[in-house]
Amino acid sequence: MNRYYLLLLGLLLGSTGWGQQSVAQNPYRELPLGAIRPKGWLREMLVRQRDGATGKLDSLYPLVMNQRNGWLGGDGDQWERGPYWIDGLLPLAYMLDDKALIAKTKPWVEWAIKSQQPDGYFGPSTDYSPEPGIQRDNSRDWWPKMVMLKVLKQYYSATNDKRVIDLMTRYFRYQLAELPKKPLDHWTFWGRYRGGDNLQVVYWLYGITGDKFLLSLGDLIHKQTFDYTNAFLNTDLLSRKGSIHCVNLAQGFKEPLVYYQYHRDKKYVDASKKGLADLRTYNGMAHGLFGGDEALHGNDPTQGSEFCSAVEMLFSLESMLEIAGDLTYADQLERIAFNALPTQATDDYLGRQYFQQANQVMATRHMRNFRDNHGGTDVCFGLLTGYACCTSNMHQGWPKFTQNLWYSTGTAGQANHGVAALLYSPSEVKTTVGRNVPVTISEETNYPFEETVRFTVNVGNSAKTASFPFQLRIPAWCKRAKITINGKTSQEPTGNQIVTISRAWHSGDVVELHLPMHISRSRWYENSMSVERGPLVYALKIGETAKLVTNKKDPIEYGDTYTELRPTTPWNYGLLHVADDKLDSAFSVTTSPVSAYPWNPESAPLTIKAKARRIPTWQLYNDMTGPMPYSAIYGLDADNDVEEITLIPYGCTNLRIAQFPVIGGQ
Repeated sequence: MNRYYLLLLGLLLGSTGWGQQSVAQNPYRELPLGAIRPKGWLREMLVRQRDGATGKLDSLYPLVMNQRNGWLGGDGDQWERGPYWIDGLLPLAYMLDDKALIAKTKPWVEWAIKSQQPDGYFGPSTDYSPEPGIQRDNSRDWWPKMVMLKVLKQYYSATNDKRVIDLMTRYFRYQLAELPKKPLDHWTFWGRYRGGDNLQVVYWLYGITGDKFLLSLGDLIHKQTFDYTNAFLNTDLLSRKGSIHCVNLAQGFKEPLVYYQYHRDKKYVDASKKGLADLRTYNGMAHGLFGGDEALHGNDPTQGSEFCSAVEMLFSLESMLEIAGDLTYADQLERIAFNALPTQATDDYLGRQYFQQANQVMATRHMRNFRDNHGGTDVCFGLLTGYACCTSNMHQGWPKFTQNLWYSTGTAGQANHGVAALLYSPSEVKTTVGRNVPVTISEETNYPFEETVRFTVNVGNSAKTASFPFQLRIPAWCKRAKITINGKTSQEPTGNQIVTISRAWHSGDVVELHLPMHISRSRWYENSMSVERGPLVYALKIGETAKLVTNKKDPIEYGDTYTELRPTTPWNYGLLHVADDKLDSAFSVTTSPVSAYPWNPESAPLTIKAKARRIPTWQLYNDMTGPMPYSAIYGLDADNDVEEITLIPYGCTNLRIAQFPVIGGQ
C-alpha cells in the first residue's frame, strides 16, 4: 500500500496519534483533500479559476493581497479578505496538484501557524480598521480567525501536518478562556452570526483528539451564536424583509445541524428543514438562491442575490448533507451549483457580479431597487464592482463542490466501509473501502447536461477484487432511474432515495446510472413560472451587446474598468399555459455536444423551444424589468401573435428571463 493510501487511511480513521474517531453518527464523511480529482467540464472550470482571479488575485488586487497583508505579518488588511482568498485557492491547488499554486498558499499557512502566541492566540496583532465605522482595536476579532481555521483544516486534510492540531488545540483553549469575557460579537457582529464556522472546526478537532474541553467550548460558541434554531422554528425571520444579512444567513444555515452532531435533539433537524422550506417560500428564486441584496429582500426576481451568498450557501448545504444525509440538501445544492454559480463569474474568471438577478435584462451602472447600492455597480461585471468581499470569497465555490462529490460511508476498516456518490459531475476518486482495500472510481459524465453517469471501478489490491457498498443518489426530480452493472439492468428505482449496491467488485466493473430528464415547472413570485429539466433551470436567451467602461469616477472602490451588458432582442414574453400532462410535448428540447466549457450562450449544449406572447405593458423600469404581471386565467394583456422563443440553461446566460408570466391558465 503506497504512501498516499496510508495517509488517506489515517485521515479516515482519525489515527493521528490520538486514536479518536470522527463523528460516528454522521452518515457521510468527507474524504481527504486531493482524493477527488475533477475531470471534463468540471476540471475546465477549475483550470479557468487557476488561470483567472483565483490563481492571480495577488497581482490583480495588490491593494489587499500583498506582502503588507496582516496575514503575512504586515501592517495592511488583517481581516477576512486574505483568508477568504486562500479558503478557495488552497483546495483548488491541491485538487489540481498544481505545485505553483500550492507554493502560493504556503506563506499564508506558515505565517498563520508561526504567529501563535504563548496565550494561544494566532493571527495578526496590529490594529487595523477594515471598514469605516469599525473600531481600530479589533486585531483579535474572532471572525477572520474562523476563515483561517477553515483554511488550516483543509491544509491538514491534504498534508496531515500535525502542527495544525497543536495550533487549534492551543487556540481553542484560548477561546474557552476568553469568550466569557469577550464574546463572539465583542469586536464586530459578524462572529455572532457566523459562529457555526468556528463550531464546525471545534467539533472536527474533537473527532481527532477527543479532548473533552472542546465539547464545553462547542456549547459556549453555540450559546453565543445567533439562535438560528429558534429563529427558523419560532420567529418571522425568513418572512420579514431586512431581518438578516444575506451572507450571515447563508453561513449560519448549517449551525443547527453542526451543533446537532453532539446534541441529538430533533429540533435542530426540524429547524434546518423548516428554514430551507420557508426561505424558498418567502425569498426563493428559480436559480436556487434568495433575494438578499445585502439584507434579506423577498422573492421579486429583480432583487439581487450576492455571490458570497452562493458560495457560502453551497458550503452550508455540503456540510448539512454530510451530517444529516437529507437528500433535499443535495437537490438544492445542485440547483445552486448548476444554475446560480456559473453565471455570476465571467468565462475567464477575471470578473464577476456582486448581485445577480433571476430576471436580468440589463447589467449596467445604475441605482436599482436593492437594499444596498454600491455606486450603482452591483450587477456590472468586474473585479471590484459592488463590494470587494466577493472578489476574495468567490473562489471556494467550485473547489468545495468538487470536494463534496464523493463521501466515505460505514466504519473505516470494516466490511460496511464504502463510498457514496451524492452529487454528480465528471471526476475520479481514490479511497479505501471494505477492509482497507484501495480503489479508484472514475466518473464519466456530462451531467447536468446529459442523463447518464458512468462509473468504472478499479481495485488496487493484488486480487483486484473488493467487497463494499456503493451508494448512489437518485434526485427527487427523477421519476424513475435505471442502474446497470456491466450492461445488465440491476435496479429501476424512483426518485428521492439512496440506492446501495453491495457486492464483490472487480477491477473493470462498470455501473451506469441513467436519470431520465423531463420538463417540469415551478411557481414563484406573482405566480410566475420557471421551466426546468432535471437539475437545470432554463431561461430566455437574450441577444446582448457588451461595453467595457473605463471607470474614472471611483476606480479604487469599484475597479479601473467594468463591463455593461444591454439587450438587443425582446425580453417581455409570457409563456402560454400548458397542462401538466402536456409539458414534454409542448416544449421541444434540442441537444448538441457538450464543449469543454459549456457555460455561456454560445456554447449552451441544450435549447428548449417554447410558445410565448409578448406583453406590451411589461417594460423597463430602473434598468430592470418593470413590475411582474400576475399570472392568471383572465385579464393579462398580451399580443395576439404567438412566437417561438429559445430557452437555454440558466447557468449559460448573462441576460435572461427565468421567471415568466403565464398567459391563459394558472
